[in-house]
Amino acid sequence: MAQPKQERAEQTRRALLLAAAEVFDEFGYAGASITRILKRAGVTAGALYFHFGSKEDLARAVMNSQPETLVPLVAAGGLQRLIDLTLVWSWQLQRDPLLRAGVRLTNEQTSAVGPTNADPYEKFRAIMTGCLQDAQNDGELQPGVDPVVVAEFVVAACTGMQMYSNVVSGRQDLPERTQQMWNLILPGIAVPSVITRAEATPARGAAMMP
Repeated sequence: MAQPKQERAEQTRRALLLAAAEVFDEFGYAGASITRILKRAGVTAGALYFHFGSKEDLARAVMNSQPETLVPLVAAGGLQRLIDLTLVWSWQLQRDPLLRAGVRLTNEQTSAVGPTNADPYEKFRAIMTGCLQDAQNDGELQPGVDPVVVAEFVVAACTGMQMYSNVVSGRQDLPERTQQMWNLILPGIAVPSVITRAEATPARGAAMMP
């Protein structure tokens, strides 16, 4: 039976996204040519421009795909869900080119090269705020803790932490640094009973890897 047209189109789009991620990860936005991406994906220019209007559109799609590489792997709720998201993130950055490319492109926005797009930060802030609001509703947070403020802090902390880790260890120590981050943050936001049962070990994150 012939493959449905819509399914083929989605497979082509996914192949382009993954190929672009690999090329962006290796060469950055400036060094990632359309020719390189097409060769890596094994598709025609017509197929690319059917799905993405430009290299900038493709880069935006890669950047905005970051949460998709993490959220489906996490099953816990409340504050543990937020912790787990960062643990999975710390491992996936070492192995998933789509996440890694999205992070690289997002970081490159501090230079004059590449598209400017705040959506990745805002998406993670919204996801983390939701986890913290659930935690607040369940009585897991200390009185007066603002979920939005904490979420923005965690996004900023993770952004800087992975950049530092990338320089000093190629992100190999990122899971341990993530645990250290939570060791510092939890006493300031969580009630004692949650601090006792919360788990932020690298082993927990590794166990969630596909």
